[in-house]
Amino acid sequence: MKIRIGLGIGAWPSPERGVQGVLDLIDRCEELGIDSLWFSDRIVGAANTLEPTTLMSFVAARAPTMKLGTGVMVLPARHPVVLAKELATLDYLSRGRLLLGVGLGSDTSQDLQATGIPPKERGARTDEAMVLMRLLWSGQPVTFHGRFYSVDDAVVDPAPVQKSGPPIWIGGRSQAAMRRVGRLGDGWLVSAATPQEVEAGIHTIQSVARENDRAVPDDHYGASLPFCFAPNPDEAVQLAGRRLRRSRPDANVADICALGTPQHVRARLEEYVAAGVTKFVLRPACPPELWDQQLELLAREVITPMQTPFSQAEIAERRGAPTPTAP
Repeated sequence: MKIRIGLGIGAWPSPERGVQGVLDLIDRCEELGIDSLWFSDRIVGAANTLEPTTLMSFVAARAPTMKLGTGVMVLPARHPVVLAKELATLDYLSRGRLLLGVGLGSDTSQDLQATGIPPKERGARTDEAMVLMRLLWSGQPVTFHGRFYSVDDAVVDPAPVQKSGPPIWIGGRSQAAMRRVGRLGDGWLVSAATPQEVEAGIHTIQSVARENDRAVPDDHYGASLPFCFAPNPDEAVQLAGRRLRRSRPDANVADICALGTPQHVRARLEEYVAAGVTKFVLRPACPPELWDQQLELLAREVITPMQTPFSQAEIAERRGAPTPTAP
């Protein structure tokens, strides 16, 4: 089973460095062997958050092997026909390196309010949008009349490189979210959940998938969690400060994060692996001025020992080059 470790980015850590700071981080992540970059989604708000679809196209051009993902995109805030076209183009230009994590947004989401979406409709809109986008990604004419969206003989061309389009990983740890993964999702990307909760959630998803005559692949279960290196977990909590306390007030912060020495962090990730997780999106929780140092530690002490090395064929596929053959 292959372990993959990516980096999650919310608000940009060093806005004063501007575009050069974005370029430097992309280049360093690729040099360090980080599998993928995942970007948060905020349409409106004071945080320095770049629009993920635009940013992923920028990263795709800059880093020819890195995968790109949203962690997660507030799907009901976007029109699925426009989004399907944007993502199909991005998958085409990146030669199939796109991963799509989606969520519903909260009851109080400013993004939903700003785009005129009633919060009570967000679940039904998300379900319908996923169905419609997959149909459009077929490259064939689509006629669809749903509760919220309708098209007649609509074609998205070029179609995505990935067959059936980019895989859709659904976020959320509620029962409704897990059932949505089982019914409609290609994978689960959960955050702020303990290894024990993840294991129980995987069982729920698999049960719902069987009820719907479908299956979620065993290697399509991911966990998104903050990390911070320090001499011990307690010092890591102090160093991270409020960056950790926003995630889940009803849980012990140390139970849903990877904190402490590299050995502590690897041990925590191994707990998730034992629960069924093979994909990780790790979010830096340290102060911005420590990002460079902590990413070095992450690559050397966690990714290298844990992540399955890329084969020549995988590297060639990501670059869009012919797959090398054995001599």
